[in-house]
Amino acid sequence: MATVTSNYANTAHTTRTERVEQVETILKWTYGLVPIVAGADKFAHMLTDWDKYLAPIVTDILPLSAGTFMMIVGVIEIVAGILVLVRPKIGSLVVGLWLIGIAINLLLLGQYFDVAVRDVVMAIGAFSLFLLLKDERRVDRI
Repeated sequence: MATVTSNYANTAHTTRTERVEQVETILKWTYGLVPIVAGADKFAHMLTDWDKYLAPIVTDILPLSAGTFMMIVGVIEIVAGILVLVRPKIGSLVVGLWLIGIAINLLLLGQYFDVAVRDVVMAIGAFSLFLLLKDERRVDRI
């Protein structure tokens, strides 16, 4: 019988620490790239019409159009995604809080409850990444 080999890591011999590091890496790239893509799409509107997700209570207090506000949101999301990639501990916290804010906005909108639930679940994932990561503070030695 022929033996099939693979370039993939044999998970049976992977240590718990290695698996945690793999999860950290997957979550870091997920919570880094997804906000960047969603943020960029606030300008392109290829995925959806983002303006429809903004609650009227928010648009009523804004001194600018929903479209302009969503472009600002896009920039914030891109920056948050980059932050996850370069400073994942703080970036994951920022993205998690941002996702909770989005879910609250959707609840205020009174629609898209499925998306609000998904965003809360995604926030839990971002907070989980925060908890998995070691502290980023540097100790300066003289």
